[in-house]
Amino acid sequence: MQPVPGFAMLSRGPLQLLLNVAGGPGGAAQPMPDGRLPEPGGWTRIVLEVEDLDAAVAGLREAGAAFRNDIVEGRGGRQILLDDPAGNAVELFEPASG
Repeated sequence: MQPVPGFAMLSRGPLQLLLNVAGGPGGAAQPMPDGRLPEPGGWTRIVLEVEDLDAAVAGLREAGAAFRNDIVEGRGGRQILLDDPAGNAVELFEPASG
């Protein structure tokens, strides 16, 4: 859902993620009481679990998504990091089977 420019609401099952452009209209872009402005970046991330990481990555690459790395595999499963449009890290995670 994207009701106005600079704002988007994403949902996946019961999860809802509200995104607002830094410096854009709306309450989420307002300065903090100490004067700091909201800004993107860093390594803090949200994790979205996917059933088929390869298919998710292929679809997002086709749509122009910017990835920070290639798919990596560990004991718990496979993951990749991409940047949302504001430069925040999002991890796509496919749990190991079995």
